[in-house]
Amino acid sequence: MSNLVIDGNNFDLTFDGRLVKLSDWTPDIAKAIAKEEGLELTDAHWDIINLMRDYYFTYNIAPIMKLLKREIARKFGAERTTDEAINSLFPSGVQYQGTKIAGIPVPMLDSELEQDAQIRKVGIKSDSPHYSDDFDFGNRHIKVYHSGNLVNLEDWDEDLAVHMAQKEGIELTDAHWVVLRYLRKVYFQYGITPMVKILIKHMGEELGTDISNHDSLYRLFPGGPSRQGSRIAGLPSPQGCIDD
Repeated sequence: MSNLVIDGNNFDLTFDGRLVKLSDWTPDIAKAIAKEEGLELTDAHWDIINLMRDYYFTYNIAPIMKLLKREIARKFGAERTTDEAINSLFPSGVQYQGTKIAGIPVPMLDSELEQDAQIRKVGIKSDSPHYSDDFDFGNRHIKVYHSGNLVNLEDWDEDLAVHMAQKEGIELTDAHWVVLRYLRKVYFQYGITPMVKILIKHMGEELGTDISNHDSLYRLFPGGPSRQGSRIAGLPSPQGCIDD
């Protein structure tokens, strides 16, 4: 661990130059970290830095690249989303170098990679009425994590979804399927299962707010539209502040 000294104040850094305490971040600290990276921050840099910080403090998770590009396009135009444009600002990568300067964590990619290890490590008990490790469905043997999410995503089909929903006390309707298919669309497009705030935001933009609002989603999935919905949709657990 190293430290950064600004105006006589010491700020602890990790071995790779990130703030240990995210609450220490200020624009002056961002400039100092950028200087260590060989960068002088311009308005274009600050556009991306502020966008990433706004996203992080809205959703409690840093945006992965595809979602970051989507937000850049919405706010600044598609021409700012090319790899050339982004790499010209952050030559070592916006997800690594950009987040370091912005004082937020590196974005977490595909949550299924270490899901089981993380769940077991922190000792989280199952929040679903499924099985601790596996169960039989038809002539298939289905493995699940303690959270109830599928270990092998390829095991999923609509019949299995109906079975899993019934275990959760849910009879799937057309409205449920709209949400489940949207969750799967987002996962296979962006590589993450969206937490509820992201689900409401993007689903509302694409499908309208009649179904994609907080009350409607929780009526469909009382155990949480992201947490419970991801299990039934055959996806990894969401990341971040899941169902608040």
